[in-house]
Amino acid sequence: MPPAPLAPARRLAAASLASLYSWAIASSGTALLWGLQIALPGRAQAQSVPVLAPDPTLSVPGVPTTPNPGDRLVNPSSGALDNFLVPTNPGSFAPPDLLDGPNADPTIKFKRYRLGPGDAIAVSVQQFPDLSLQTTINPEGNIVMPLVNAIPLEGLTLGEAEALIRQSLDRYIIEPQVSVALLAQRPVQVTVLGAVAKPGFYPLPVPRVSVALLQAGGSMTNADLREVAIRRTLVDGSIIEQKIDLFSALKDGSALPDLRLEDGDSVFVPELEGGKDETYDRFLVARSTLAKQQISIRVLSYAGPRGGAVGNLTLPNGSTFLDALGAIGPNPDNANLRKIALVRFDPEQGKAITRTLDARKALAGDISQNVPLQENDVIVVGRNLVARITYALGTFTQPFRDVLGFLLFFDELQNSASSLFGPAGNDDN
Repeated sequence: MPPAPLAPARRLAAASLASLYSWAIASSGTALLWGLQIALPGRAQAQSVPVLAPDPTLSVPGVPTTPNPGDRLVNPSSGALDNFLVPTNPGSFAPPDLLDGPNADPTIKFKRYRLGPGDAIAVSVQQFPDLSLQTTINPEGNIVMPLVNAIPLEGLTLGEAEALIRQSLDRYIIEPQVSVALLAQRPVQVTVLGAVAKPGFYPLPVPRVSVALLQAGGSMTNADLREVAIRRTLVDGSIIEQKIDLFSALKDGSALPDLRLEDGDSVFVPELEGGKDETYDRFLVARSTLAKQQISIRVLSYAGPRGGAVGNLTLPNGSTFLDALGAIGPNPDNANLRKIALVRFDPEQGKAITRTLDARKALAGDISQNVPLQENDVIVVGRNLVARITYALGTFTQPFRDVLGFLLFFDELQNSASSLFGPAGNDDN
């Protein structure tokens, strides 16, 4: 059977022709599609993904930038922040909107309390109670907070402290809301100088000017309370000064312009000048609580049976000549009450000024004879006083340098009383 071997060959040829035909059809379809894509470029672009333009009315939350590797160290195991570095040069921080300019009102500067070591403050961070705390500024002028460690607050106002803490937390919290409140002021020690009884350094239970004057024993009779100066040294070394008028408040009966003092302040009470004495009521100041509460005067009395007595007499500040006369109690039989000498040291002239007073007129209501007394006044009773005191002062040719020399003169006068005043005897009444 010879035709049988040709059957497989025919089948193989038929399969090859079928495959060739299928490839030709597929190739024609691919070429047709490629041609359409080239012929219609605009249509192909229309099928690309649309691009959305940003809407300017929508606010997109800002993503905080990652701090430098040196600013934040993260513990990968716990995910906690282990260590943070404080901002570079933190002492140079100065919020521009809170700084005191060179022409700023000194009164505003004094009203702004500046923090220092020993101040107790409360720091509140809204929505982050773990960051809020109550603390005391350490001797270096810093506080220690979570995340940011030490923050220097010395010399800053409360508003500046809030801004600095907010700036320190801003690397870790988006727009932190921080408030700082003063819980307790640090102990205040001030220096009181000038015309006060006891100049020196004083701790104050209440940081006010009036309390500082009382701690220093009160103002002297030669003090000018119209221009009490308060000086304060700021953290940058600059000095600000504010003057207050305490006398006008006493005269008008108004509230004292009492500034709040800070630790390290100095209070200076100037002395009266000659041109300002006419409008200044020393007697009013002497009776106030701002002045020295007691004065000491010296008494020389030669109306007694032993011929004389010398001693010191302590009286309330604001006392008058009649108050001293009542404390002395001279014997009207031995004293000439119409001629009693009041001797007072004048620091401007450097010499003693003698004034003769009539006690009888003062008792009758003559206020010109009932003069207010001052610290270190000398009252001499008896023995033709005007002429003999004038003689005694005339023998001392050198001027007194200060009130101490004036008092030493009367000590010498006591030792030589018999030679200067002659033998004891009754005065002519």
